[in-house]
Amino acid sequence: MNNVTTKKPLGIWRLTALVTGTMIGSGIFLLPANLARIGSEGLLSWGITTLGAFLLAIIFSKLSILIPKNGGPYAYAKAGLGNFVGFQTIFNYWISLWITNVGLALITVVYLAHFWPGLLNPVIGCSAALIMIWLLTLVNVCGIRPAGNVQLVTTILKIIPILAIIIFGIWHFHPSFVFNKSIPTSYQHYYTSISSAAGITLWAFIGIEAATVPYNFVDNPQKNIPLATILGTLIAATIYIASSTIIMGILPPHILVNSTAPFVATAELLFGHFGKWIMIFGAAISCFGCINGITLLQGQVAMAAADDKLFPTIFSLRNKAGVPGWGLTITAVLESVLLILIMHRDIYIQFRLIVLLASLAALIPYLYTAAAASVVLRQRITQQLANNKIYSIIACIGGVYSLWMIVSSGYEVVFHGCILLFVSALLFAWSYKKS
Repeated sequence: MNNVTTKKPLGIWRLTALVTGTMIGSGIFLLPANLARIGSEGLLSWGITTLGAFLLAIIFSKLSILIPKNGGPYAYAKAGLGNFVGFQTIFNYWISLWITNVGLALITVVYLAHFWPGLLNPVIGCSAALIMIWLLTLVNVCGIRPAGNVQLVTTILKIIPILAIIIFGIWHFHPSFVFNKSIPTSYQHYYTSISSAAGITLWAFIGIEAATVPYNFVDNPQKNIPLATILGTLIAATIYIASSTIIMGILPPHILVNSTAPFVATAELLFGHFGKWIMIFGAAISCFGCINGITLLQGQVAMAAADDKLFPTIFSLRNKAGVPGWGLTITAVLESVLLILIMHRDIYIQFRLIVLLASLAALIPYLYTAAAASVVLRQRITQQLANNKIYSIIACIGGVYSLWMIVSSGYEVVFHGCILLFVSALLFAWSYKKS
């Protein structure tokens, strides 16, 4: 008898890179400027957001053990709250992923335009974004291992210039800049400032669930998924807080609040013209790697729902590499259509539209996952009753935190998110009749 087991492609390092690399995308490079506009309350928001992110990471880690299935948030919402909520989760999560990819492709083009200004031409820029999306779709169609390798390499490359800012920036740090109160804001109350800052910083943690989605491709998943989720969140949180604080202490507040590229400005101040170009390249690599990780996730989560007959069957068809080749291709086509439809003379207007469309769709699965965790933990009473009660409390706090983040997103975001929820209800009713 052959007792040799095949090692699965996503070990602890590739899996951790998937979590960290998916979280660290385009948002980090604008965070210091956004927080500076709010004031010193922005730093306090980091503590609140980091705590909330770790609570969600603990919830995902626990559910990956209790519900050993592909799909991450979708699988957990379906197990705890039923098919309807499961469908709403997959619909919002899947849409948020591929819409976010379009935004990342656009912002990558913006960074690369520093090297090739012609990319700011709408047609040329759109073409470059399409090439990126289809190139990384091809990588993922070739299998989980090559996609994991790309994720590991790009995560390392994106972290190196940020670490350089943190390490060398300490010597140019001015505490008075960080706690400067002279910058006027439109926020009337301290609570409003904290909520707004927390809403900004939360986007940096979207991707906490990444390790739980490709469960079937993870080596030793019961151990590695919880470890990668916590470790990846810890790495991202450390980099976020340290880099944002350092930059807020290097650039004078009146310069920082008006900066469209605070990391680039800081790198140029610390390392000269060479540092500027290295940071621009690092930002482009950061977005590129994030597109790769999201492409992996969107294929796996749609495949999990299709396996459960809650998504079109074509998304569950595997190729020779064991990945949903047709599902990945269809999603790339949707991304391409959206890119062409929003082609505009101002690429920044395109990006704002994308963020608006994807924002709340990414938060709803977190709220549903926390709610589902409470149900699943009550259903699975074991000898570790006290342990389950602790996790139930964490799930309740995580749910309240997710709801607070949704409310803090603003009326416009909530409005568009509600439309997505209503559309998902109609689609579920239609598919249920046909099933």
